[in-house]
Amino acid sequence: MQTPSALLNRLLARGKFRHIQVLLFLAELGSVQRTAQAIGMTQSSVTQTLAYLEALLDIRLFDRHARGVRPTAACADLLPVARQLLLGLADGAAALAARQNQGEGYVRLIASASAVHGLLLDALPQFSERHPMIQVRLDEAEGEDQLLAIARGEVDLAICREPAVVPEGWMFEPLRADRFVVVCRPDHPLARTRAPSMKALASHRWLLLPASLSARRRFDELAERFPAMPATYPIVTRSAPMLWQLLQQQDLLALLPLNLVRPLLDAGRLVHLRGGDAHPLAPIGALRPASGLGAAAARLYEALRTRAAATH
Repeated sequence: MQTPSALLNRLLARGKFRHIQVLLFLAELGSVQRTAQAIGMTQSSVTQTLAYLEALLDIRLFDRHARGVRPTAACADLLPVARQLLLGLADGAAALAARQNQGEGYVRLIASASAVHGLLLDALPQFSERHPMIQVRLDEAEGEDQLLAIARGEVDLAICREPAVVPEGWMFEPLRADRFVVVCRPDHPLARTRAPSMKALASHRWLLLPASLSARRRFDELAERFPAMPATYPIVTRSAPMLWQLLQQQDLLALLPLNLVRPLLDAGRLVHLRGGDAHPLAPIGALRPASGLGAAAARLYEALRTRAAATH
């Protein structure tokens, strides 16, 4: 029976990054031939690599069958770790490349959709104009997905709403106020009213977000004040492109975060109805390490603070 420490020492001494790549591609593609084609190896090399890895770990990772290979339970246990290792290597390669190409650093930024639309769409291009040698990789994620990325060490800076529990060693600073607003397209029947009554709001059809989101819960609270339940559109989504398409093409109302719709309001593609606005929302802010923030990330953080303060 092998101990975890003995197995770890064996992997450190004899394991290779190529083994991880072969493992992941075999699990995804289910075929030695397709794996060989995908990563530029011969089929025999893939087969030999798999045999070496199984011998190294002293466990079967794939079941062979007529059409290819299928991950075993042991392989399934290993895959999440392998994926994180390969992602970490990719991040490291990107950071080194940014530095080697006479750059000043590399920032791994994660942000919610509201943060992207309400702050980063304007602030990030301006930052890049002033600091062209700093490379910023922006990923969009919400809530728990952001916290998981922070826990895995994949993030230098997060722009989001304050989480219920701030990760240990991190701190949150509010940057931009937010609230829920009712929006519609400029030629919607209620657009000229701008402050419609509850009866008027209830008489038109609404575009809803999924029940798990705070915007949907706020809508349900608003609807309790209506004289009757309004008609709703049959598509329920959180996809921003779909929301924008539907709101601009059809006579629909929606209750959404102000920062999420800010670019479309500024461009005149949507209008804000003043009715039903008693719905506060937590501000968007920066979630960052309390200490040890890298120089490039610190520059970005200060630029976002300055931009947010200037537009209050």
